[in-house]
Amino acid sequence: MLTSEVAVILAAGLGTRLSVVSGYLPKPLVKFEGIPLLEHVMSGAKQAGIERFVIVTGHQGHMVRRWFERSSLHGTPVTWVQNDEYHKKNGISLLQARPAVNEPFLLLMSDHIFQPDTAASLLRESLAPNEAILAVDHKLDCIFDLDDATKVVCMGNYVLRIGKDLTRYHAADTGMFLCTPAIFDALDAVVKDGDCSLSDGMQYLASNRKLRAYDIGDAVWQDIDTPEMLDFAEANLSGYSAQSQEEVTRV
Repeated sequence: MLTSEVAVILAAGLGTRLSVVSGYLPKPLVKFEGIPLLEHVMSGAKQAGIERFVIVTGHQGHMVRRWFERSSLHGTPVTWVQNDEYHKKNGISLLQARPAVNEPFLLLMSDHIFQPDTAASLLRESLAPNEAILAVDHKLDCIFDLDDATKVVCMGNYVLRIGKDLTRYHAADTGMFLCTPAIFDALDAVVKDGDCSLSDGMQYLASNRKLRAYDIGDAVWQDIDTPEMLDFAEANLSGYSAQSQEEVTRV
């Protein structure tokens, strides 16, 4: 049984490091395997069992909504949330989704390619009240640009520390979470000068032993933050994405 059938996707950022590739397009519409990143994310989530989406847009959000209206995903239930403070960290984007979510949800990034089976497995995890679960990757030697990744320190099934600047760590944050609405209170608790990151909120949960780690095993994924990351994904993740799996199923 799935813990949730709702996914929140953060799609508000500026994506400046990918601007050489994106040009005038917002980052969620940059193409991977000829298809917008956001379409990969939504298709993968739907294959995993998600039925409804809350999508937080920001920079050129109108272009993302216009794309959706013309896409093959049109008709999928979506609640659109506009974050006008998209220049701030991603914790603020998630806080904007609070009025639209009052139940457990899958949290995804619009620029992370993943295998649908990974999301499906995470969604089958039991989620305790006031808890979140982070999908982590222990295959550190396989991660492209590990310096840029958000690192995770684990003890058993729990996350102790999370952040980009950790010098000792066991795993990497894949950008996929299973959350209760408690994450919103956690983010409220760490807002400083009107800003906070998602990792700040997750560290708050971790400090209260409310953040569990889910090992993705042999599964693959890729954050698409730079042209080099996009090139790496095109060369190494072909055939693993949601769209590729759909094509195999049709054949």
